[in-house]
Amino acid sequence: MTGTVNPAWWRRRPISTAGTNYPTARRHTRVRLGVISHAPPWNIFTAVNRQMADESFTIKATGQSVTSALLLCPYQCVLSERAMDSKADRQDLLFYLLPLIHSNAPSFLPLLLALGAVLAAAVAIFRWTSRGGCAWADRSSTIPGPRGLPVLGSLLEMGDLAHHRLRSLSIAHGARKLMALSLGSTRVVITSAPEVAREILTSAAFADRPLKQSAAELLFGRAIGFAPYGDYWRGLRRIAANHLFSPRRIAAHEPQRQRHTEVMIDAIASAAGKDHGKSVGIRGFLQRASLANVMQGVFGRCYSGAEEAELQAMVREGFELLGAFNWSDHLPLLRAINVDPHSIQERCSKLVPRVQKFVQAIIDEHRQARSGGDDRESSDFVDVLLNLSGEEKLQDQDMIAVLWEMIFRGTDTTAILTEWMLAELVLHPEIQRRLYHEIEELQSKKSPPSPLSDQDVARMPLLQAVVKETLRLHPPGPLLSWARLSTQDVTIAGHHVPRGTTAMVNMWSITHDPAVWSEPELFVPDRFLGVEFDVKGTDLRLAPFGAGRRVCPGRALGLATVGLWLAKLVERFEFVEDKERPVDLSEVLKLSCEMVNPLSVGAVERCPIAASS
Repeated sequence: MTGTVNPAWWRRRPISTAGTNYPTARRHTRVRLGVISHAPPWNIFTAVNRQMADESFTIKATGQSVTSALLLCPYQCVLSERAMDSKADRQDLLFYLLPLIHSNAPSFLPLLLALGAVLAAAVAIFRWTSRGGCAWADRSSTIPGPRGLPVLGSLLEMGDLAHHRLRSLSIAHGARKLMALSLGSTRVVITSAPEVAREILTSAAFADRPLKQSAAELLFGRAIGFAPYGDYWRGLRRIAANHLFSPRRIAAHEPQRQRHTEVMIDAIASAAGKDHGKSVGIRGFLQRASLANVMQGVFGRCYSGAEEAELQAMVREGFELLGAFNWSDHLPLLRAINVDPHSIQERCSKLVPRVQKFVQAIIDEHRQARSGGDDRESSDFVDVLLNLSGEEKLQDQDMIAVLWEMIFRGTDTTAILTEWMLAELVLHPEIQRRLYHEIEELQSKKSPPSPLSDQDVARMPLLQAVVKETLRLHPPGPLLSWARLSTQDVTIAGHHVPRGTTAMVNMWSITHDPAVWSEPELFVPDRFLGVEFDVKGTDLRLAPFGAGRRVCPGRALGLATVGLWLAKLVERFEFVEDKERPVDLSEVLKLSCEMVNPLSVGAVERCPIAASS
């Protein structure tokens, strides 16, 4: 085999090494390397592919193949320390070998593949031995945690019950306060302790959220949930707090919520039958009422027929995409080679144009009404966004992202939480009876009688306790749904956490910790009676809506909605177990933690509560 080099830049008399002893070959090698280094590397490849008739330089391996000669030479001549005294010489060696490797590619390929595989395995094993797994290999972490698997880390733990598995890992590694693990190349810390959760959630270093592929594809990178912390995000947050989730706004929209609640209850009564208390699936009614509430507050009207069906289909698909665990978020190689196990990118690319068309039509409808002389007061969130001016003014694409996200923030948690509450009341009929008596006592004292209101709900301590205990036992976002991302190096629980680390709070683990709660596996609403306990983010023993800068802005509206729903549902129906489909509290973690098997119950209508004389 032969490697040929163009003599145009060789500039020295060609010397053959065939049959030369090693010292001589080494000496000639040094001379040649010193000259070759002045040539651009691409010239070498060009030269190899040319056959020059005059003054060509040829290296021949006598009695053996070029491959085996090169394997022997490094130890005996080419890589001798005396042959390469400087860094420049070692760099020159690379250019010296390139033409040989290029011209002998077929014979070199198996060797290079084998060496590459061995090297990759060695690197993977070395990184895997690091505390916390492969993503922590270059960080000398002092945080305890599982190594997981090479390359994958603890990815296999992130399934339908990730919050359960992560709790077990923290116990096994004595890492309740802070645990390090690797999700592929993603460096992660997780806490199951309230005091450390407060450190993370209130720290300025964790003001950002990691942007998942699905969230980016679904436009959420410009919405409140995932937008980077900064002026743009603070502007969106201020607008939402003042114009959509403020106490005044929530009170102003109570009549609409009352109307949607009555529509939902009448639909359940119709499905159950007047006298027989036929079993009904509750989830669909709750989801439709939740969607109607959000659409009324955000878009100013409800939808029916084909529009409602299209909206529900888009919301369902969006929930699935945003809630799916995507391996490509943690294994960049999969994204680089366009491997998409869950078809996330393809499905997002089909959904986003539908969302843009739907929401843009609503924006255009509001613009047309305003240009037509409609001077109505800003009655929905679209009007609020269109009224913005100056630096706060949003482009249409940003408005679409913000409005689209509002649908997700409002339709998921309220329906799921209400389903969990009804399931627990069916399993604990004595608590359901006590709750009905609380409602009955309050209503009987009214003169004249009036429907239950938000103010009434606020005066029902047992109902409030049932809501809080359900949030404790079945937090909708057990890992606080969306993680935080450190924007700088920070110390948490006495450990160094580097910039770019993803942080999670396992709220489910905290709310099921016997060191924090007595009898944590039991449904005991009475634990909240007679005590002041805020679930809006001030007490990290139970903070289902998060805390700090990224706390859920709609928590007050969500609590008002589920409280009103629960009061009116229990006032109208006695919920009993469906003998054919008994209550199953098995859970699955998607975008939120929901019941694996949708709740089916018998809904028996009660007699109306009479006012006392």
